[in-house]
Amino acid sequence: MGSASVSGSGSGSVSSSSTKRGTCSGANTKVTARLVNRPVNHMLLTVTNTGSKTCDLYYYPAVDFADAQSVPPVIKDSQPQAVTTLAPGQSGYAGVALSGGTDGGGTNGRTAKSLSVYFFDRNNNSISPAATPALPSKGVYIDDSLRVTYWLSSAQEALSY
Repeated sequence: MGSASVSGSGSGSVSSSSTKRGTCSGANTKVTARLVNRPVNHMLLTVTNTGSKTCDLYYYPAVDFADAQSVPPVIKDSQPQAVTTLAPGQSGYAGVALSGGTDGGGTNGRTAKSLSVYFFDRNNNSISPAATPALPSKGVYIDDSLRVTYWLSSAQEALSY
């Protein structure tokens, strides 16, 4: 599911609390996808930890729209200084630039009606299960300029790219 290089993604030290920590996945989270007014052609992914343990969001969401040929690239400038960590009930965010690019020159536009969001472990391996957030019934318009941010701790930050 693509690759990324991120430094500083480890937890640093092991303690007795490490048994209460895991990797976020479709099994221990709820993911929603919401179109936003600003910036134009963007969607906000919100992932909420529904488990009983703290979980870590490594790297970025590997988003797979129904007919995609590959995982869209990550916006490298959005890389946080530390892994986004979610205590039970807390949320993390990623921005998805759906179409148009910065110059409005996206190609191969199409409407996607389904979305799967895959997560990565600390070693950059895709893990299952994926989350399958609902999209609007009319679908979302995407093109080849599609790209995502890393997982971030604030919605405002996720939508600033």
